[in-house]
Amino acid sequence: MSYRSRVATVYLLGFLIDLMNMFIASVAYAAIGHSLKASVAELAWIGNGYIMGLTLAIPLSAWLTLHLGARRLLLLSLSLFIFATLQCGLSHSLFSLLFWRAIQGAGGGLLIPVGQALTWQLYAKHERAWLSAAVMLVGLLAPALSPTLGGWLAQSFSWRWIFFASVAVALPTLLLALLWLKPQLSSAEKRPLDFAGLLAGCGGLFFTLLAMTRLGEAGTNWLTAGYVAAGAVLLIFFTRRSLRHPAPLLKLSLLADPLMAFSSLVYQFVPGVFIGVSLLAMLYLQGSGFSATQAGALMIPWAMASFAAISLTGKTFNRLGPRPLIVAGCLCQAMGILLLAHSLPMAAFTLMGAGGSLCSSAAQSSAFLSVSDSQLSDASALCNINRQLSFCFGIALLTLLFNQFTHFFSRPLAYKLTFYSAAAITLLPILLSLGFNNSAVKRLLTHQEKP
Repeated sequence: MSYRSRVATVYLLGFLIDLMNMFIASVAYAAIGHSLKASVAELAWIGNGYIMGLTLAIPLSAWLTLHLGARRLLLLSLSLFIFATLQCGLSHSLFSLLFWRAIQGAGGGLLIPVGQALTWQLYAKHERAWLSAAVMLVGLLAPALSPTLGGWLAQSFSWRWIFFASVAVALPTLLLALLWLKPQLSSAEKRPLDFAGLLAGCGGLFFTLLAMTRLGEAGTNWLTAGYVAAGAVLLIFFTRRSLRHPAPLLKLSLLADPLMAFSSLVYQFVPGVFIGVSLLAMLYLQGSGFSATQAGALMIPWAMASFAAISLTGKTFNRLGPRPLIVAGCLCQAMGILLLAHSLPMAAFTLMGAGGSLCSSAAQSSAFLSVSDSQLSDASALCNINRQLSFCFGIALLTLLFNQFTHFFSRPLAYKLTFYSAAAITLLPILLSLGFNNSAVKRLLTHQEKP
């Protein structure tokens, strides 16, 4: 196996570990709640805590890579993840579980941007469509299989084994990283850590995520409004500082690149919206007579269609460029959401799987095409923060819309109006795709020589 294949394998395993821990715990909430005497609202923080820890760690990834080197940082993050995961499984109180869940997220949050930057620089631009397809395949399998695995472990053994199972995947990954990755010298560019930017960025993300978890509830209060205001003020300060600081924590200036900005918005409008739609769909379908098993089984046609779309993107991206794939993907997902509103769930999930994966894999393949190797760490950190926030924004936006519609309409009509709104939002990247030169992207891919 070539060195770059080994690096890619370590990165994909790290990506799998991160996604597993986002999805595997949800099926064990009932068992955890009974064991730790936690309410439903408290249990929601098991997922939120991991996402917050992960999201707050990502901005530090580029700075830490400069000072420690990618190999050393990956080994440290895997070690931190394994230790925190063991502590999650051994927790005997909700506070302890939530604390270690956040630490677990911090360790997992460093795996993806560091591994992605290390891997991408080893592949020529015209080879990255295949690499993106492999990433998307892992992104497909993890959410499709993790809940089933978690349910079996919780039912057959204990909810604690959903965390011990993650250790069983992380330990071999740590060993492979130790054996396969070459030692790297830390960068000669010792840029200082922007502490004010760190505090503002992390604080802004924390308050924003905290507010979003409350905005989806039936009512809001002044405390929630305070969270929104605090998050907005801190993020505005962080943005202004990042654009003016000589060594910012996150290089937001990279978003001036049309492909990078477009790819980031695609994640918000397509995969992010799907996460919100899928959450409401489970409630909508079970309220319409579907059992939980029947509703969950709809992920099977979703996964099959996603696999076909990912394979198609890998084979055609270099020839077609991103625009045709994005347009087709948006149309498919929008049509799927409309079919869901009209009670055709199997066709709906099939189209949403195909459309969402066409868009996300094309966006993944496009994001770094104009980014130099020296800026890949910063670009990867930006993309991964955007990906995590898209999941939160999608859920918060659609649940907020649904709750507003229920004030004026019946619940069945409120579901339909929310799905119609989601379909309209999904179509926005078609307009945005007019902002870049698709022919220039194809020429770049066609004439790119192997290193």
